[in-house]
This record gives sequence, structure tokens and C-alpha cells, in this order.
Amino acid sequence: MLDDKKTSKSDPQSAPNSTTQTSAPQTLYEKLDHLAHEHVAKATSGLSPSVLVEAWMDWATHLAVSPGKQLHLMEQAFRNASALGTASFNENKPDLTADRRFASEHWQKYPFNVWAQAHQQSWQWWQHATTDVHGVTPPHENLMAFVTGMMVDAASPSNFATTNADVISATVAQKGQNLVRGVKHLSEDIARKTGNPQPSGPQPFEVGINLATASGKVVYRNDLIELIQYSPETGTVRPEPILIVPAWIMKYYILDLSSHNSLVRFLVSQGFTVFMVSWKNPSAEDRNLSMEDYRKLGVMDAIDAALAITHAPKLHAVGYCLGGTLLSLAAATMGRDGDDRLATTSFLAAQVDFTEAGQLRLFINDSEVTLIEDMMAEKGYLSSDQMAGAFAMLRARDLIWGPAIRDYLMGDRGEGFDLMAWNADGTRMPERMHSEYLRKLILKNDLAEGRYRVGDKAIAVSDIRAPIFAVGTEDDHVAPWTSVYKLHLFSDTDVTFVLTSGGHNAGIVSEPGHKGRHFRIAETKATAPYRDPDEWRAAIAPEDGTWWKDFVSWLSVRSSEPVVPPTMGKHSGIYKARCDAPGTYVMQK
Repeated sequence: MLDDKKTSKSDPQSAPNSTTQTSAPQTLYEKLDHLAHEHVAKATSGLSPSVLVEAWMDWATHLAVSPGKQLHLMEQAFRNASALGTASFNENKPDLTADRRFASEHWQKYPFNVWAQAHQQSWQWWQHATTDVHGVTPPHENLMAFVTGMMVDAASPSNFATTNADVISATVAQKGQNLVRGVKHLSEDIARKTGNPQPSGPQPFEVGINLATASGKVVYRNDLIELIQYSPETGTVRPEPILIVPAWIMKYYILDLSSHNSLVRFLVSQGFTVFMVSWKNPSAEDRNLSMEDYRKLGVMDAIDAALAITHAPKLHAVGYCLGGTLLSLAAATMGRDGDDRLATTSFLAAQVDFTEAGQLRLFINDSEVTLIEDMMAEKGYLSSDQMAGAFAMLRARDLIWGPAIRDYLMGDRGEGFDLMAWNADGTRMPERMHSEYLRKLILKNDLAEGRYRVGDKAIAVSDIRAPIFAVGTEDDHVAPWTSVYKLHLFSDTDVTFVLTSGGHNAGIVSEPGHKGRHFRIAETKATAPYRDPDEWRAAIAPEDGTWWKDFVSWLSVRSSEPVVPPTMGKHSGIYKARCDAPGTYVMQK
């Protein structure tokens, strides 16, 4: 292990990669097994076949001995066929506009409307077929419903040029030029994916140009992070700085996107000194970095630096997504060890319990984690493309089929925007850390169940004594708000919970003035009785607008009187300002 006060506080040139793990030499037989699993992983894009086989066997065997369910499905199939036949000759056509794929006027005409209705009926029928089968375990039921839904969506008439009403109309109107452009777009994307050089030139969004442009300095660097301190914009600031720990799965600037929707800029403008962790993009040589290294080199080193620079006794810690999970590990360890340097802790779309961790949880079992480990073994990391593919699968209609239709069949390139540019700027996951994250936190749920150990002792979220501010988003597919809400179950401190409109990213990047936003907010005292998520939601009235202003108010009440802003880093030593923000680690590809 690294020494917190010595080894970790140094430049990458002088600090060795931390906590190494030496495994026993593999036998020939084990090497053959790992090689075979690696090839299976490549062929299935990292999805373990046994996960689907187990779910299918559970569903199929129970359906086979459920004659009532079979009769119900046959009855439903006959009704659908009858309704479809009637719709073919009936002037009262079904309303398809609720489904964006079939909302245009071209889809309301025969035979396209019938094809669209048939697809919708098929999707609904398969949902009925894979759910409410007596005896099927809930995880297998959910997985079967999800997978069959994806398969039916793949066969949607909107996905094919010969059955898509909009594509046919565009092809006739443009004399096929849409398909010509589509082929060009497809060839460009294939070349980009295969690593072939593309024509260079100005890009619509570039880091340091119109993304991640908040003024600041890199004031600390180690093997894993650069710490950015942002320049003050007010004459005085709160003494307690804000330290933001973003997820390492993507680049940090999700919280410093464009100038109009930067959470960093907003907090700075409200009189706070803000520090941001910028993660290194790991390579094969970082394969042995562990979760403990991420806690020490990432969170603890950043806390030490921020407090040393500002001379403050405490700070406000903010964690987003996986960064929030990591912050919970660090905060719980600090609470266990009597370290009271946290004034508050805030968790944005972050989970500490993973039993209901969204649709990705459907695929996580021991077989799947083993396959991912074998897939990482060759290169020492999980690539950003593999992670991006997993997340795209959760919303295939919007992130796979929709863009494919637009780019390749309609021949239109979608207009880029800042959040999309950030989403395409992925990072790699070190082999050991990612394995520990999947096994300890997700598969075994060690943190929530009191088995996660730091050093030689277990930690518990209940040891976090600082007040908590937690944000869940209504349409989150990665960290469902009901899962984020479980912080109420594990904490022994005051919890202010926000439920905001939007998804995992857009709900957090929710600047004041953003149209159509709403949120709910309420504080639960440590001594108050528990309310389940549905009861909480029913009791708290929604407010128009966004939650950022309430967050600032919450932080301000828990901060000291304003003082003169601190210097930008130290004048010398390891906290001396090194370069301008956004730094160098964020530029790593």
C-alpha cells in the first residue's frame, strides 16, 4: 500500500504505480481457459452467453408448465391479428404519434401504419410473454423482457430503407441522394472506428476551446489525477472550498461543459472556491491500480491539497456518478477513523447500494464478471468503446437505431451539442480496479452490507457524519433515483434529497433558466422516520426550475462567513500551479 503522506504526493515521474497485485503463475490449462473466454468475450461484445442461457432456461421451463399463461398468450395473439386485419380495411386508423419512430404523416398511410401497428403489437406481446410467468425469478424475468424488447426493436420497420415511410419519401424527393450521403457517412464512421486517419480541421466542440473553459490552474498532479483549482470571480469567497470528484468512466468536464451550463462556473460565481479532480486515462501499465488507489490517490490526495492551499479546516465534498460512490468510500473511512475534515458530502446520481442499480445490473453475475476480467487480461484495461456499447444498449432506440436511421438512411448528420461531444470522449478502466468495482461493489454489494474493507477494518456509510445532499434523476437508466434514495437507509445524518427531471447526465447538467425543468426537494433529519421513495415523492410537491440554486443555498448555510480568496496553488512545492486548466490528463486519448 502507498503511504498517504509520502509516496502518493509526488509527480508521476517519481511515484511508482501503487498497490500492485501479484497473481500466481497460470498453468497451461488455465491459460487455455482464459484464452477461450477472451475469444468468447470478443465474439459476444463482452456479454456472457451463460447469463442469457440461464434466464432463458428459467423462463422457458416455467412457461412450458404454465398452460394458463400459454392460453392467454394465444388469445392475445389472435386478438392482435384480428385488430391488425380490421385496421387494414378500417378508415379509423390507429394513432401512432405517441411513438417517435412512427410520428410523421408518412407513417399514417397504408401499408406503413399497419406495419407500425404490427411491430407495436409484437413488442407488447413479447413483453407479456416474458413477464408474469409463474415461478420465474425476477432477475431472469427482467432480463428476458429487456432482451426480447431489444430483439423486437431490431426488427422494427423503421430500421430498414424498404419499410421506413420517411426514408422512402426522402429517397423519392431527393432522387436517392440521401442514400448516397448515408453511404458516405457510414464509410467515414467505419474508418474512424478502425483507426484510419480522418481529415483534420476545426471541430464543433473541443476541450479547452468551447468545452472545459472555466479559468483555473492545475495545482497538483500524481499518477492518477490532476487537481484543478478554479479562479475566483468574486471579491470574497466562502472559506470552505468545494472539491468535486467526477466519475472516472468519462472525462471530468461533464460539470464544466459550455459556459452557459457549467456547474463549476455557477459555483464559482456564487462565491465558492472550487477544486476539480481530473482523472488520468489509464493504459496497460496502470492495470494494477486498485479501488484503494483511486481512494487514496484520487480523493484523499485531493482533500489534502485543497485544504493545504486554502488553509481551511474543512471542505464540501461533491461526488458525481461513480465519483460519488468513491467519495462514499472515502467519507465512510474518514468517519470511521475520526477524520472530520468534511463539512458536507453531496452525491449526484450516485449509488451506495447496487441491488437495484438499473438495467446494467441485469447482466451482472459471476459468469459475466469473469468474462469481463478475461477480456481485460490481454490489454490490462476495459476500453471506452466497450463501455459506451454497454450504455448504448440500455437505450438502443435512441442511441443505436435512431442515429443509424438519421445518418445512414436519411443521410442527415445530427447537429452536435456539448453533452454529445463529452459522451464520445470516453476513458479506459484499469483491469484490477474495474474487477474490484464489479465484484465488491456491484456483484457482492459489500459497501451496503458492511463487508467492504479499507485497511484491516470494514467501513459503513453510517459512519459519514457530515450532512448529505443527494440528487436523483427521474429518467436515470444508470442510477435509478429509487436506488440513489437508499442513502436514507444507510446514513445516520441529515439527508437533503432532490429528485429532478431529466436523465443521468441531463438532470445533473441543469442550469438555472433551462426550460421545462422541475424538481422536488426535502430534508430528512437523522432522527426522522423513514419514508419509502413512492411515499416521499407523493408528499413533496414539484417546483419549476432547477436545483442548482437550492444547492448553493444549502452549501451557504453550512459554510462560514466569506473571506479573501486563497492563492492559486502554493508558491512552491507539490501544490505549486503547474499549467492552465483544463490540464493535460483530460487531453489523453
